[in-house]
Amino acid sequence: MSVRTSRTRPITVAATVVAAALSLAACNDNGDIGDIATSTGPSLRATAPASPAAPTSVGAAGKTPAAVPKTPAPMTSAPSAPAAPTTCQAADTKTVAAPLNRPVNHLLLTVTNTGPGTCYLHGYPAVRFGEDQSVPPVIAESKPQAVVTLKPGESGYASVDLSSTDGTNGSNGRTATSLVVYFHGPSGNASVGAGAHPSLPEKGVYVDDSLKVTYWQQSLDDATSW
Repeated sequence: MSVRTSRTRPITVAATVVAAALSLAACNDNGDIGDIATSTGPSLRATAPASPAAPTSVGAAGKTPAAVPKTPAPMTSAPSAPAAPTTCQAADTKTVAAPLNRPVNHLLLTVTNTGPGTCYLHGYPAVRFGEDQSVPPVIAESKPQAVVTLKPGESGYASVDLSSTDGTNGSNGRTATSLVVYFHGPSGNASVGAGAHPSLPEKGVYVDDSLKVTYWQQSLDDATSW
C-alpha cells in the first residue's frame, strides 16, 4: 500500500497548483494576465507585429546599387576678345597678279586676307620686277581717304602702270618674268615681313622706267581708274 500512495501524491499536488492558477485568472476582471505570466513562466502578453521594412532597390546581381553621382554642370568660359588688327603681310594674305586689258599696259594686284583677324594695307605696294634694284614710285593722286581694312576673306587692290602707252616716255624697256610684292608698315617707310611672290604670265610682262603703282584701294574700280 505504501508504494501505491507514493505514486499518486505528485499528481494530486500538480492538480492543486493548476486549479489555483485558473482561480486567480478568473478573479482578474480587467483581463491583465501579466502578473501571472511573470510569476509562473514565459509572458503570455500579445506582441504587435513589427511594421514591414521599406522595400530596398536591388540590382541585377542581388546587391543594392551604389548611388549614381550627379553629372557636374558644364564649365563655361567668357568669350575671348577679338584680336587687334595687324598689318597685312605675305604670311597671312594671298597675292595675285593679273594683266589688265583696260587700261592697257597695266597689272592688277589683288591681296586677300587669309588670316584669322583684320589686317591693314598701309600705303602702297613696293614691287620689284626681275632683277630691278629699286621700287617704282607711287601715283600721289591715288591716295585713298582711309587706310584699306581687310577682314578675313576680304580683298584689297592696287594697279601697276607697267610702261608708257605710246613708248615715248619710257626707257630701258625689258621683259620681267618674276615679281616680288612687299608690304609697308604703318610708318610707310619700311617693309614688313617677307615679300609675296605672285606668278606672272609665262611669257612675262613688258616694263620700262615709266613704271609706277597706285596706293592700295578698297575697291577694284578705284584701283583700275588710274
